[in-house]
Amino acid sequence: MRILVTGAAGFIGFHTARALLARGDDVVGCDSLNAYYDPQLKQDRLAQIEAFSAHSPGRWTFLRADLSDPQRVKEIFAANSFDRVIHLAAQAGVRHSLTHPHDYVQSNLVAFTNMLEACRYSAIAHLTYASTSSVYGANARMPFSEHAGVDHPLQFYAATKRANELMAHVYSSLYDLPTTGLRFFTVYGPWGRPDMALFLFTRSILAGEPIRLFNEGRHTRDLTYIDDIVEGLVRTSDQVAAPDPDWSPDTPDPATSYAPFRIYNIGNRAPVTLLEIVEAIEEKLGRTADKQLLPRQPGELAHTCADVSELREAVDYRPDTPFRKGLARFVDWYRGYYGV
Repeated sequence: MRILVTGAAGFIGFHTARALLARGDDVVGCDSLNAYYDPQLKQDRLAQIEAFSAHSPGRWTFLRADLSDPQRVKEIFAANSFDRVIHLAAQAGVRHSLTHPHDYVQSNLVAFTNMLEACRYSAIAHLTYASTSSVYGANARMPFSEHAGVDHPLQFYAATKRANELMAHVYSSLYDLPTTGLRFFTVYGPWGRPDMALFLFTRSILAGEPIRLFNEGRHTRDLTYIDDIVEGLVRTSDQVAAPDPDWSPDTPDPATSYAPFRIYNIGNRAPVTLLEIVEAIEEKLGRTADKQLLPRQPGELAHTCADVSELREAVDYRPDTPFRKGLARFVDWYRGYYGV
């Protein structure tokens, strides 16, 4: 297949593009290479893909593009015929959304509208896009289920991703565009994002700097290793969303529809506390962290845990990377990449 992967220089996009190339697909990747975090890391990810695809010229194409520009999106779709679209480009980060909400409007709302329009007019067979566990917001019932309501987000980032899910349903309903949203639960692994906890903790411990543990380290996160995420993502993209024959307007299921629309959790269902994460990094590095225990931050979910039974039933999704094994791989990559 010929597949468009947006956000291809990002953490999940990079691994997804490489997995698709490995199985023989043609991949067009696009990314704006913005400076939310070090653009050099993004360039180095792209260099890895270039090297990986060197033995099969023509199967990998990279386009630098700001998807909030509707004309640029039209040009990309006019020049290519895509079998699938995997939309991973977004402005991520919970705390950044507290101070820079307009970044999320452009990247998560305007750009997603442009992608929906392009997929609609190009009659794309299936659009798979990134949502987030943050949409569960004030929900407290664990594990989080796609069949529960998610109308109480705690930060603007989550609100924009929930809006993406609603926007996708409109296009699935009005234009018969198959769409599937994946609610990612804290993804980690080699080539990860520098604003994520494992990255920050590892860097600070190696530098001998204190690490800040909000909610006194009692937060739990359903950490999911990148390889498990990518396998589930690719399988989901392959399986085109279809209408749910059992969907009823009298008892509407928010995860399915009479339209070709689906929402899935993609996580690990094995939460760990921040303190446990730090302990595992300390053990791997052979160093002790200087911990600063701080109050809970505004907008942060106290706990996350994914019910992945729906994705298991749909595509046989079975994450199997133990946390400490995945963490060891991440730390080994970090030390090799930064030479520390």
